[in-house]
Amino acid sequence: MKRVLTSRSLPRPVIGGPFRILLLGCTFALAGYAGVRLLAGDWLGVALWFVGSALLHDLVLLPLYAVVDRAVTAGLDAAHHRAWTAYVRFPAAFSGLLLLVWFPLIGGRVDASYAGVTGLSADGFLTRWLLVTAALFGGSALLLALRLLRSATKRRSPDVH
Repeated sequence: MKRVLTSRSLPRPVIGGPFRILLLGCTFALAGYAGVRLLAGDWLGVALWFVGSALLHDLVLLPLYAVVDRAVTAGLDAAHHRAWTAYVRFPAAFSGLLLLVWFPLIGGRVDASYAGVTGLSADGFLTRWLLVTAALFGGSALLLALRLLRSATKRRSPDVH
């Protein structure tokens, strides 16, 4: 039997519509501009930092947070609360991303030139990161509590038609 290909059976293009192509083009142009500006000074240091960060992410961090995510998923699955995974995953991932990006400032590992270049103090980043992390987990817990309350209310109320 011969299979007829129709427009519905063909896979959709990965690129997407014109807006998505324009957005990707602008993103690549901005990244290229930033790369050219960064490489204008210490190109070897920047290149080593990019390669080192890629290797650190792929060889150390990715397996680490994959193991942590599986442990959380398995723990919640064992407690029959697998749907709660997203309420832990999002604040943990976002907090970890903030820590990764701002680690030198959060860890207090900046030299004296930071204040001279930016005109800002490096103090307080740890406190702010902890507050943001607490707000993320608190907001996630509040959303989970509202979801559980709504589902409990739906179960208790009789259906009247």
